[in-house]
Amino acid sequence: MRRVLAVFFAAALAVGLTACAEPGATASPPAAAEDTCPQASVPLASLDLVDDVRGFAGPSTACLSSHAITPVDDDTAPRLPVTVTDSEGREIEITDVDRILPIDISGTIASTVFALGLGDQVVGRDSSTVFAGTEDLPVVTKTGHTLNAEAILELAPTVILTDTTIGPKEIRQQLRDAGITIVVISSDRRLDTTDELVTEIATALGVPSRGEALIARLDAAVDETLAEIAEVVPAAEEDRARMLFLYVRGSANVYYIFGEDSGADSLIDAVGGVDVAAEIGWEGMKPMTAEALVAARPDVLVMMTDGLDSVGGIDGLIERVPAVAETPAGINRRVIDMADSEILSFGPRSADVIGAIARALYAPASATPESAK
Repeated sequence: MRRVLAVFFAAALAVGLTACAEPGATASPPAAAEDTCPQASVPLASLDLVDDVRGFAGPSTACLSSHAITPVDDDTAPRLPVTVTDSEGREIEITDVDRILPIDISGTIASTVFALGLGDQVVGRDSSTVFAGTEDLPVVTKTGHTLNAEAILELAPTVILTDTTIGPKEIRQQLRDAGITIVVISSDRRLDTTDELVTEIATALGVPSRGEALIARLDAAVDETLAEIAEVVPAAEEDRARMLFLYVRGSANVYYIFGEDSGADSLIDAVGGVDVAAEIGWEGMKPMTAEALVAARPDVLVMMTDGLDSVGGIDGLIERVPAVAETPAGINRRVIDMADSEILSFGPRSADVIGAIARALYAPASATPESAK
């Protein structure tokens, strides 16, 4: 089921991104953290916390303290060749990782490769990979997240790590026919699948001990962040924020609610919110209906920054989707947005992402954009 949802998400996201981007355009890296996100490195409990997380009015932006990926200390050399069975059931032999091309719809595979200490061997990127250190890498996707076979062949990668969120599959086969080793990684992106993702990638690259070191670091960071969040989550469930992840691409007229098993539910659960999509039985990613939005009664809408911008901000969202105005979130203009390339990028930045969403939820005044104050 999750595999189907991942493919469905990729199709919906690709449609929206294609409609929003000019041919050859790529995402812009987030602004420097030290200029825009001072609260990200401050302990959550030390910020100005709201008394009523359900009743706060106004927008806030979740952001990271750093956009760099820190590699693990382990520098064990890759042990090759290695044979793996990828997520599509193919048995793949990897013999050379000198020129790695990690590509998916969220930039998660690339960030994991960099976190494993193999960033110097990465030769290209997808349009979602915009973290520090990737700026000069050539982009191999065009109009949204469609693979550009010619651009990839010019880079002569020795191994491609990808998943089913990016394609089309005919291009992947074309690249295989050209003799390039391709490993298809699982597309299931959730907080609780991060360890498996790291293991898949580290195994394929012949660095299992680096993978173990990264998992240990990630698990410790997530546990620490969850403990920090737990200290400020209201004890009574009725006092917790009712949250809904709304995915929009205005220029493509795309409006989706992300429900159970979409990854967004994992994010909401992690910050101590109530996933109202689950309450109305919303599974996966489905086109939004006014009836579902009103029935969910969210206090907080969680959105991607570019998606919110694509409809003209909160005012534009309400104008295009009048049902938003009938929800507590619409009445209070309560929207949390976060960069598209970060918000669902479960991987090396999982702890930072949930920490950022928690700050925007529980200490919104410290995260409110100057233009919205």
